[in-house]
Amino acid sequence: MVRIVEVVRGLAQGLWKAPMALVLPVLLAAPVARAAEPAPQAKPQEQAPRGSLLIAGGAVRGDNAVIWQRMVQLAGGPGARIAVLPSASANPARAGAYLAAGLNKYGADAFVVPLSVRMPDRDYKHDAEDEAIARSIREAGGVYFSGGDQALITQALVRPDGTRTAVLDAIWDVYRRGGVIAGTSAGAAIMSSTMFYDAKTVFGTLSEGVNGRELTTGLGFIGDDIFVDQHLLARGRFARMLPAMLKKGYKLGIGIDENSAVIISGRRKVEVVGYQGALLVDLSRATVDKQVKDFNLSNARLSYLDRDDVYDLATRKYTPSADKVEGKVDPQKPYLKEPVYSTDVLGHNTILILMSKLVDNSETQAIGIATAGPLDPRQDLGFEFKLTRDDDTTGYSSATMDAYTVLDMRLDVRPLRITRPWYK
Repeated sequence: MVRIVEVVRGLAQGLWKAPMALVLPVLLAAPVARAAEPAPQAKPQEQAPRGSLLIAGGAVRGDNAVIWQRMVQLAGGPGARIAVLPSASANPARAGAYLAAGLNKYGADAFVVPLSVRMPDRDYKHDAEDEAIARSIREAGGVYFSGGDQALITQALVRPDGTRTAVLDAIWDVYRRGGVIAGTSAGAAIMSSTMFYDAKTVFGTLSEGVNGRELTTGLGFIGDDIFVDQHLLARGRFARMLPAMLKKGYKLGIGIDENSAVIISGRRKVEVVGYQGALLVDLSRATVDKQVKDFNLSNARLSYLDRDDVYDLATRKYTPSADKVEGKVDPQKPYLKEPVYSTDVLGHNTILILMSKLVDNSETQAIGIATAGPLDPRQDLGFEFKLTRDDDTTGYSSATMDAYTVLDMRLDVRPLRITRPWYK
């Protein structure tokens, strides 16, 4: 998978050297320390958004033309004004400049909004209420949030009492009017009403739960009923979605992988674009055994949507990509006849590999094991992830590559007792 340094290197080759004239001038002030913010409060009787969300899972390469071109298209086409908010970045001036230049390379007329807690010569609270900045965003066709620290986005855009700043109101106006709200990594996390904030490792989240500062309030563009996570397959984060969703009562979650994105229309159709895909986590039928102390879960349902797939969240109807139209897997004629097992289910792409091997196999169950790393808590604890291909599971194979779409596969998780050291 693409690493962040590779993304920076790729974009740096002629993309980010944009003039600082791209940055809107605003008054100067002193920096303010970061703090977690209360929930943004929606205005009563708001118009339902007519726009689209483009949610990227992080590490989007500068040469991933399909993602950048779709963003420009959704913002209005060639010449579309796109406001770039580098609020989450460690170096917002630099990040904003090269992201705006990169979007302009794909036909946009992008500009940087200099709104960030980490701009030492600015007052982000003043900038967030500046009517000139708000007006420039409101007149744009799209808004793009960079990656970095998602808590910095909400700190910059949400008032201490939880209400929206003038700039956040303007962003919502773009979305309601029909524009696109896009973001990658941290910019993806803020799309749901709950987001990870100060998260432990994936295993730490499983073993210790989400009872502290792990979760905080996002901006909620996707609504209150869908949880969003990013860097999903590359970092095994599907597993940390489970306790978070249970804690907050989410029935549906979307996890997007690196260098990939989902486009969600106002009618809640999901289209996958980019390098790989996204995982849908459905807990509507899931149960928990409260008699078991450690994390456990029965009958969660996982679906993997590959690139160019389309899925209607309202009707649960799947439309395969062109290379999978005639590729529905016949469970009576499986391609594989072998056990499916992994000792590192939280590893890079492992859950996708297990699902893909199981959906076209004579075997009906796959097992993945997770154990604590050297710095993780609970060295005595492990977890078994059991995937089951049952009558509700459907698979589609690509005609051009070794790739599958997997719909509605069962997942059960149970704790294991681990003896350390494993051997003497």
